[in-house]
Amino acid sequence: MNKRKLKDIEVSEIGMGTMAFSHGYGQIPSEEYSIEAIKNAYKNGCTFFDTAEVYSPNLSGIGHNELIVGKALKDVRDKVVIATKFFIKSSEVINGDVYNAIKKHLLGSMERLQVKMIDLYYLHRISDIKIEEIAKAMGKLIKEGLIRGWGLSHVDIDVITKAQNITPLSAIQNIYSLVERDSEEKIIPYCIKNNIGFVPFSPIASGLLSGKITTSTQFEKNDDVRNWVPQLKKENIEGNKPIIDLIQKFAQKKQATPAQISLAWMIKKYPNVVPIPGSKNKERIVENLNAYKVNLSDDEFKEFETELNKLKVYGHRGFAF
Repeated sequence: MNKRKLKDIEVSEIGMGTMAFSHGYGQIPSEEYSIEAIKNAYKNGCTFFDTAEVYSPNLSGIGHNELIVGKALKDVRDKVVIATKFFIKSSEVINGDVYNAIKKHLLGSMERLQVKMIDLYYLHRISDIKIEEIAKAMGKLIKEGLIRGWGLSHVDIDVITKAQNITPLSAIQNIYSLVERDSEEKIIPYCIKNNIGFVPFSPIASGLLSGKITTSTQFEKNDDVRNWVPQLKKENIEGNKPIIDLIQKFAQKKQATPAQISLAWMIKKYPNVVPIPGSKNKERIVENLNAYKVNLSDDEFKEFETELNKLKVYGHRGFAF
């Protein structure tokens, strides 16, 4: 698989979000299955794996997903890039010491992931702590060699700019897909200009863009985010059908799947984009990774964009959600 850079961190041009092995898509698979699926992703060219300290069943507890990722990748640690995320509140900060409050989270993640350094460390969501203080602490962690680079998730341009001015960012992770394009206006151009990678989560819109979800699809009742994703309400699934039809038209033309077209589109559009599709299904994971084989020509991309821009999107989540 081709490589891309998140600032100076080289990764496969398609990464893997590992959340679904712990949270968000109903019944989770066994640990053994999850570990094998992650190892298989590596065998299929993936060198970029994304987790978070909070990814646990029903978001109750800390570290379930990091433990799985650590076990899966321990034998190839020097050949992969591991990203994880933390959240911090001001109540955790003692005597204004933001650095040590963050370091406590970091050391916990390092232990669970079985690593001596985190490649990419994100602030998962902004809180009541000034972003400038977070950025200063991250700069210190980089200098100490505990992290290679840092990033922000679920953020708008004003927060990104403030952080970048203190400690240069390696990546921004926001929602981005054919039906969630807010980041195109200011954020992605800013990232390109400042050599910051852009890492889309939910690049297949929680499965909508795979073409497999219909108005009769029943999601699991427990711990399944698809029950509240705006585009997956029945009326919006129906409303977005022209977009799915467009994707399927190009999928047939390129002998690819709709999910692969959705990923190939964003890889073609921006040189700094590295999507991290997630799934708890081994076959779907490999299908997503193989999107790197789908090359849209300039004319095909232009045709696709022209038709896409004529279509209305029904349901909107937004990158700060």
